[in-house]
Amino acid sequence: MPVRSRYEEVREALRVAPARWLVTGAAGFIGSHLTQALLRLDQRVVALDNFSTGTHENLAEVLASVSPEQAARFRLVEGDVRDPDACAAACLGVDRVLHQAALGSVPRSIKDPLQTHEVNVTGFLRVLWAAREAGVRRVVYASSSSVYGDHPGLPKVEQVVGRQLSPYAVSKMADELYAHVFSRCYSLPLIGLRYFNVFGPRQNPKGPYAAVIPQWYGGLRDGTEVVINGDGETSRDFCFVENVVQANLLAATTEEPGALDQAFNVACGERTTLHQLFAFIREEVGRRRPGAADVRPAYREFREGDVRHSHAEIARARELLRYQPEYSVREGLRRTTDWYLRA
Repeated sequence: MPVRSRYEEVREALRVAPARWLVTGAAGFIGSHLTQALLRLDQRVVALDNFSTGTHENLAEVLASVSPEQAARFRLVEGDVRDPDACAAACLGVDRVLHQAALGSVPRSIKDPLQTHEVNVTGFLRVLWAAREAGVRRVVYASSSSVYGDHPGLPKVEQVVGRQLSPYAVSKMADELYAHVFSRCYSLPLIGLRYFNVFGPRQNPKGPYAAVIPQWYGGLRDGTEVVINGDGETSRDFCFVENVVQANLLAATTEEPGALDQAFNVACGERTTLHQLFAFIREEVGRRRPGAADVRPAYREFREGDVRHSHAEIARARELLRYQPEYSVREGLRRTTDWYLRA
């Protein structure tokens, strides 16, 4: 018989012994996928969101994808992570917290560093305090590859970071420091996950701070301009959202003592240039929208605060969390294309 993965074991165990979870930012891109995965495992899910970037449509899509019995296990707390009362209400009776609420985007943080700090740092601190007061068993929180900053080494290893290059990166580094302090001072079990360029269905293609992959899908689908910032040789470690779901559930349930009070890279461990990525997406879209096959991108200046190359070493997550990314970039793009072209 084939050996089961740790992720398969975790999903089976959760079905047998359901828990109560809080997902902050549950109406957002990653948060909605976590909520969907938990409900499909018959878990009880409390969702905290203020809908500043998340959408009611995301949650409606999640609830439509599960059974009526599973949907009945969902409860929405509409509120802000900066509000202590909302955090306290959301944490009440919760076993585990998956903290995803944040203001993303390097350019947005450069334009408005105060709001980025308030949401990403003060909001995180509010969640941690509420979790501690409620006796939550574990908090798993979203960090970012941006914490590596200007350190030139590749692949990125968790123990070596440089100087952060944007207020967003600083906010995520501050979260990791606060997590360590709460683990040390209050014995709150925490694990951080440094996400590397996550993509997938429900990632918003609109707005000034949309990520590159949904922007390109939107442009190829609608026949509007597709833009590459820089010369196209910038590279990233793109990671399909279902790999991120796996990492969160593994981190939330691991019994490996060495995993606590640590931050782990979550990625595929592969480098893809923007030129390669655009070619992959254009090929996928072109199969269904023939006109997209001939689209050529426009080029603009490099964005302020961006790093040139990003590539994750995921050996530590493999060893301590037993993380095994199931979806390659190409497979993830195929599944993402289905969602963006479904209309």
